[in-house]
Amino acid sequence: MIRSIVLFVCFLALATAQSKQTPAIDTANIDPSVKPCDDFNRYANGRWLKNNPIPAEYSSWGSFNELTEKNNVVLKKILEAAAKNSSAKKGTPEQKIGDIYATGMDSVTIEKLGYEPIKKDLARIAALKTYDDVQKEIAYLQTIGARSAFGFSSGQDEKDSKSVIAQFSQGGLGLPDRDYYLADDAKSKSIREEYARYMTTMQTLIGDNEATAKANTERVVAVETRLAKASYTRVERRDPEKNYNKMDQKKLSELAPNINWKKYFTAIGADNVSAIDVGQPPFFKELSAMMKDVSIDDWKLYLRWKLLSGSASSLSSPFVAEQFRFGGTVLTGAKEMQPRWKRVLAVINRTMGEALGKLYVDETFPPDAKQKAKAMVNNLIAAFRVHIDALDWMDDATRKAALHKLESFTVKIGYPDKWEDYTKLNIDRQSYFDNLRRANQFAFDKDVDDIGKPVDRLKWGMSPQTVNAYYNPNMNEIVFPAAILQPPFFDPNADEAVNYGGMGAVIGHELTHGFDDQGSKYDAEGNLKEWWTPETRKRFDERTAIVEHQFDSYVAIDSLHVNGKLTLGENIADLGGLTIAYSALEKVLSQKPNLHTIDGLTPPQRFFLSWAQVWRRNSRDEALRLQVRTDPHSPGMFRANGPISNMPDFYRAFECAGSGKLFRGESERAKIW
Repeated sequence: MIRSIVLFVCFLALATAQSKQTPAIDTANIDPSVKPCDDFNRYANGRWLKNNPIPAEYSSWGSFNELTEKNNVVLKKILEAAAKNSSAKKGTPEQKIGDIYATGMDSVTIEKLGYEPIKKDLARIAALKTYDDVQKEIAYLQTIGARSAFGFSSGQDEKDSKSVIAQFSQGGLGLPDRDYYLADDAKSKSIREEYARYMTTMQTLIGDNEATAKANTERVVAVETRLAKASYTRVERRDPEKNYNKMDQKKLSELAPNINWKKYFTAIGADNVSAIDVGQPPFFKELSAMMKDVSIDDWKLYLRWKLLSGSASSLSSPFVAEQFRFGGTVLTGAKEMQPRWKRVLAVINRTMGEALGKLYVDETFPPDAKQKAKAMVNNLIAAFRVHIDALDWMDDATRKAALHKLESFTVKIGYPDKWEDYTKLNIDRQSYFDNLRRANQFAFDKDVDDIGKPVDRLKWGMSPQTVNAYYNPNMNEIVFPAAILQPPFFDPNADEAVNYGGMGAVIGHELTHGFDDQGSKYDAEGNLKEWWTPETRKRFDERTAIVEHQFDSYVAIDSLHVNGKLTLGENIADLGGLTIAYSALEKVLSQKPNLHTIDGLTPPQRFFLSWAQVWRRNSRDEALRLQVRTDPHSPGMFRANGPISNMPDFYRAFECAGSGKLFRGESERAKIW
């Protein structure tokens, strides 16, 4: 379970040379007509929001996207050079990414093929006759990356973090979440109608007449709706104990008796699986029932749809365009499809991310960058240690264990010490579709091969070119890929206040995840284990309930509120990250009296402005609705405004003096760390 900052970025910094400082904060982004104590996001970012409309190919636009576009220029250059080098040594990263990029950019061949690449698969599905056949097909589709019926993966055993175990999870839906099938509001109904239109159109592209396609769509939607009804909500899926259900094959067969699990494991190449973590048992109980009372014909239609929707992006332009119309325009509001090179780049990032990442790091990441970032992490850990020592709601036994966990954090910066081995992945210049299928099979086979083995603690959950950062509770690690350790989010000549408001808050955010409402249930070794005393847990829950209620009150769009329970972990981490980073800055300020006012802004003001300007973001209505319903991260404007409204340091910095729309009375403020 990776807890990422998602849109957030991390900065790379140490002490900066005051004599060579660049402007600390771009004051051109500030809207002075807005009072900072009324709406700090608008005050800090108002002019930027006005002057930066969303590009047609995006559903939202902010600092994250700006850095992504900068990185894409570098990655495109690497890919184009690799594609031109047709004599690269077979098996090297250059050969593999060059060949897959070349085939992906060969639109002429792809257009000629139409949907020819999946015709054999369609014929095989059409010939299914029994439930055993259906189950075998489900297994096969999973091996080639077509998500069907449920999710399979391997990962750390939640309660034995040294071992890799097989993992099952609910799945099989075509809409973003179960609630899209079940909600009665007008927007959900409209999206369901568009989904049916999408499915119908896609079926006509493979030869169905419209009447048949519409009838088939109704039957597929009925299957998916039944799966949705059996699925946990996103809030329920945040409970690690509820979603940990380890069992052997015998118990799995008792839970879901109408599925031949022995044949399933044989079909995926995992005959020796002895234990499975079944994330959502009620879902698999219902799936078993559906293997008895959903007709073979309906299952065939459903599996055909999973194959078609899962393959569409590598087929000819009519399939790609229709998939974008629904997935891009209807769901997120994007107006134009991204150019082909960006779409191919995204596929390579997903399938061979570290092969491309190695070349990216060689070109962009300076050798001393890891050490600089590690020094800043150490500063934040030291600040966090002081806060834990001073907590009045944590008893001594829990405090001792918390300090041990903090000292046990693993820090990964830039790129892996051991790169992913793609030796067994065959990539050539013959077929884009076949390259992707082999890449998906390679990833699936590696998942299977890892089961039963010791955990590889050198493994990364993101590629170096990913603009993101994350905390992994099973590893008890914080990770900062190379892509975010660069300008424009960090300038080595910017002042300390800006760097702590950015880098410091991000590091603090990831550290805090180890002690939020989910991370606090994992011990220093990454095991799901209650190590807090009941009284400490009670006092912690009382404080986090304030955060939950605060974010419940925020209206994102129309009458759609932020879900305080769904976003609780990220909101706790934002507040904790800012609190710890501000303490670290105060220590710096006490030692460096020359950190004076710049452009009329004090160091504390620059700290909070740095935080808010990272979260500047314009979003389309569709994207905002999707985020609120599915994303555990709150929209950017609430991440900019929410945490600071609990911080007296912010009130002092901007002289709120008990007034302003953001002001919260002392009894209303959440104080955790």
